[in-house]
Amino acid sequence: MPANTTASSGKKKKGRRARLIVIVLVLALVAGVGYGTYWSISTVRASFPQTTGSIELDGLSGPVDVKRDNYGIPQIYADTDEDLFRAQGFVQAQDRFYEMDVRRHMTSGRLSEMFGADQVDTDAFLRTLGWRRVAQQEYDTKLSPETKKNLQAYAAGVNSYLEGRDGKDISVEYAALGFVNDYKPEKWTPVDSVAWLKAMAWDLRGNMQEEIDRSLLTSRLNAKQIKSLYPPYPYDRNKPVVEEGAVDETAKKYDPKASATPDAGTGTGTGAGTGGTGSGTGAGTGSGTGTGTGTGTGTGTGSGAGTAGATQGFQSQLSGISDALDEIPALFGPNGSGIGSNSWVVSGRFTTTKKPLLANDPHLAPQLPSLWYQMGLHCRKVSATCKYDTAGYTFSGMPGVIIGHNQNIAWGFTNLGADVTDLYLEKVSDDGYLYDGGTKPFTTREETIKVAGGKPKKITVRSTNNGPLVSDRSDELGKVGKRAPVDNAAPDRGDGYGISLKWTALMPGKSMDAVFELNRATDFKGFRAAAAHFEVPSQNLIYADTQGNIGYQAPGRIPVRGGGHDGTMPAAGWDSRNDWKSFVPQAELPYEYNPKRGYIVTANQAVIDKKKYPYLLTEDWGYGARSQRINDLIESKIADGGKISTDDMRTMQTDNSSEIAKLLTPHLLKIDVDDPNVRETQKLLEGWDYTQEPDSAAAAYFNAVWRNVLKLAFGNKLPKELRVKGQCLSVRPADSTGPLDDLDERVRECGQRAKDSAQPDGGDRWYEVVRTMLKDEKNEWWQAPKTRLDPATDTRDELLARALKDARWELTAKLGKDVDSWSWGRLHQLELKNQTLGTSGPGFVRSLLNRGPWNLGGGEAAVDATGWNAAGGYEVIWVPSMRMVVNLNDLDKSRWINLTGASGHAYSAHYTDQTDKWAKGELLDWPFGDEAVEKSTTDKLVLRP
Repeated sequence: MPANTTASSGKKKKGRRARLIVIVLVLALVAGVGYGTYWSISTVRASFPQTTGSIELDGLSGPVDVKRDNYGIPQIYADTDEDLFRAQGFVQAQDRFYEMDVRRHMTSGRLSEMFGADQVDTDAFLRTLGWRRVAQQEYDTKLSPETKKNLQAYAAGVNSYLEGRDGKDISVEYAALGFVNDYKPEKWTPVDSVAWLKAMAWDLRGNMQEEIDRSLLTSRLNAKQIKSLYPPYPYDRNKPVVEEGAVDETAKKYDPKASATPDAGTGTGTGAGTGGTGSGTGAGTGSGTGTGTGTGTGTGTGSGAGTAGATQGFQSQLSGISDALDEIPALFGPNGSGIGSNSWVVSGRFTTTKKPLLANDPHLAPQLPSLWYQMGLHCRKVSATCKYDTAGYTFSGMPGVIIGHNQNIAWGFTNLGADVTDLYLEKVSDDGYLYDGGTKPFTTREETIKVAGGKPKKITVRSTNNGPLVSDRSDELGKVGKRAPVDNAAPDRGDGYGISLKWTALMPGKSMDAVFELNRATDFKGFRAAAAHFEVPSQNLIYADTQGNIGYQAPGRIPVRGGGHDGTMPAAGWDSRNDWKSFVPQAELPYEYNPKRGYIVTANQAVIDKKKYPYLLTEDWGYGARSQRINDLIESKIADGGKISTDDMRTMQTDNSSEIAKLLTPHLLKIDVDDPNVRETQKLLEGWDYTQEPDSAAAAYFNAVWRNVLKLAFGNKLPKELRVKGQCLSVRPADSTGPLDDLDERVRECGQRAKDSAQPDGGDRWYEVVRTMLKDEKNEWWQAPKTRLDPATDTRDELLARALKDARWELTAKLGKDVDSWSWGRLHQLELKNQTLGTSGPGFVRSLLNRGPWNLGGGEAAVDATGWNAAGGYEVIWVPSMRMVVNLNDLDKSRWINLTGASGHAYSAHYTDQTDKWAKGELLDWPFGDEAVEKSTTDKLVLRP
């Protein structure tokens, strides 16, 4: 079943167990375990793609060549756009159709049709969001005729592959599913491809989780304490993406004085071509920081006095919504400040090739097969009827190339993190919802969820003018409790408030147009024009071209809010002052072109200093640990005339230095430790260079210490809604006023959050929190209550000493008494899991479909961002999902790697054939030109009309 599936009743669990038993037996047969080899040969090989010879494909106007290298990566050659994308659909279906099918059922809220009643609650939430409906609206009303033709051709290619094939002929998973329900794959449609962009947008949606978390924190923390956990971005230390140029706050226009070279352009306005400096006209409406009606952070004290009773129902409501978010399969990774991506581009002035080098490695959830599918799309001759010559990383189920290069330009993506979601409190009644003193009727629709092996379930989706009422999706979320954190002007709470979601991705747009426009762009002007249509999700786009130019563009549909709120807390939906007033004009979004420093880095840091920009993009940036490390690595390399090579770019991608270790280790080494066992491990940190290699005992111990510092200083003080599910503590009741160390005042309270999204996650926001209080030795956060085994801590050094001790015994339990045998990789492991049956099936099923583990280096907020959640454990939960380095001087000398392999077939040679190299930080050759591709070809398939 898909990851993060909804918890079910006992009756449902029995049904699930029965289905899983059947699946185990079927997969045992498939693997030939104990029952001979007939199933192994017939079922497994039946789904393997034909990669040589020829196949007739209806609808082609001419022959299409599919050339695969020894990693199974295809390069497609055709004479028309229609033939090219028809072939792309056919080839992706050959390798990845099961993955594509699961994705489209997820985006349309139809997982129950494949996997049964366990998925009904998840489907209901997805139907409420309405991704598929919005995708249909985009296809019907927004996309260009050319984009529609490409989507239609792609769908036709997928369907040509499906024609005449049973499930078992498509993928081994269907052979298993066929024994537990009567599911059969249906035809692919163009809207199935468009809807995938909604899943991409969901996992990259910005600060929605932070908005929920701030509200949940009010049950135990006061406004000052909450503010200390979200410190301001350190612009003085960690550079934003756009450094050169400024916005004059009085005239609201771009200041061109910062552009030092004639061909440079940096700014927030139009005219981005050579020499363009732009001119912004927006006055910054809505960039105020007021919290607005109903969005205060509460007035309780640190002990929670007076707060719990006021917000209890609202906490339950938001906690329920947070749980619902955890149930949605997070294909891109846990949403939050820790996850992100790296990209940077270096001008030819500073490279050994004398042309730009561009690197990108998106950090996403590990899965099997990888989210990415490598591919080349080539017109034999670029013309008006065949416009593409591009290669890179695609999404299975969607035509075109998402990240990569064509014959003229290269581009990369990282998440911009703009605040494009808002939660609204809604005063609801049987008649509708309150808005500016009057009652407006809900917009409603009925949805029917079909269930494999069960009866259909009907739901009613209600929407306000802000968006769908997400609080309808669970009985536990049906009512807000007695009091919610609103001001005296709020309407009578009655039975409580509902919660609606306003999100730019629920508004039809043209992001699918942008994909094809990027693939065809030949210069920075065309690149920016394409970026203007990439409305959702809002990404940082970096650029380089074969003429030697580099650039950056921040695209996206980013709201300008009314003066009532800043998007950091749920807003009052009944007050029009909290409405979105407009969107930041595309022409006024930040960009850079050939900046004088000669390089551009985007790694989820702030895009531009908010003092120099009239619009509020977000208050929840990543805090810049990775981006500044990349800046420093580039600067150190080019100092005194040094040059950067392709291999230098690869080495930077695998840099695993720990910023928090540099900050905290000197303090840890000053702690006077009496226990000889703890002193033994403390010595591991002496002389350590802060790198996190897989075999490093020092890295293992430091990260355990860091985890325990976070637990003692913060984690044990957070409300249960943010702590790891199942981890229970003895804590004071939220309304207690007793002494901090009174053990008799404690009650047992268990966490409720999925471990991958619990707090404190240990990301670079927490680096900044600790940095700001490190010199304050008696800061209240250093206080930790006594336990049956440990005395209370009152100062920084007392808490650090306790963390040193706790980490020693935690790793003794996990890795053994012999410190010499400890290593970071033994703690920090990656397991690649099949996206459905490999995530929740019994161990035997997982062993058939999953691969690993791999012992990894790197870590949280390192450039080699093998992320882990400090609240949940050390296992790897997001990774550099691919890595690429594009050489704009010689595209055939570019390099790339995928997390897994080209194939989604569990027993294919290309299932995980790139993973070992990926884990070592190696890259594969990336041929692009005709001769280079031909030289690398091992299998050739001709698709004939």
